Amino acid sequence: MTVTIYEFTIPPMIRALTNLSNILDKAAAQAKEKDIPLAKLAEGRLYPDMHPLTFQIQTASDTSKGCAARLAGIAAPPMADTEKTLPELKERIAKTVAFLESVKPAQLSGAEDREVVLKFPSGDMKFTGRDYATGFALPNFYFHVTIAYAILRHNGIEIGKRDFLGA
Repeated sequence: MTVTIYEFTIPPMIRALTNLSNILDKAAAQAKEKDIPLAKLAEGRLYPDMHPLTFQIQTASDTSKGCAARLAGIAAPPMADTEKTLPELKERIAKTVAFLESVKPAQLSGAEDREVVLKFPSGDMKFTGRDYATGFALPNFYFHVTIAYAILRHNGIEIGKRDFLGA
């Protein structure tokens, strides 16, 4: 049996974002119990020169939307990156998951061989869909989800591997 590009991109990203949303619920509840200001969590960083939690979640959202859209040959819904609170971040995750759920397996048919071009100020990066998904989009997506997890953990939220991986 062959695993499709849809199967190793869209469902795992939905799962990771859903788990991240659940982690934010846990973080909000624990912050209340421990008298940790929610703004401290939203603005939390692992190191002063790193981006905060808000950026990490926005980027995980953008990366997953971009991956699905590029592989399906459709436009990703724009999101303004204005979230500053945990509820706003949860809303963004929900919108991202809704978009990912709207992408159907048939839309990614043949995407593994489709050319994907990313434009950067320093120049274009060209991939096959397979190489884009496995070597760029998924690693970037999981990096930002993991950093979001680590920021919360670093700021005293008691979460673990089971929270990250989900049920």
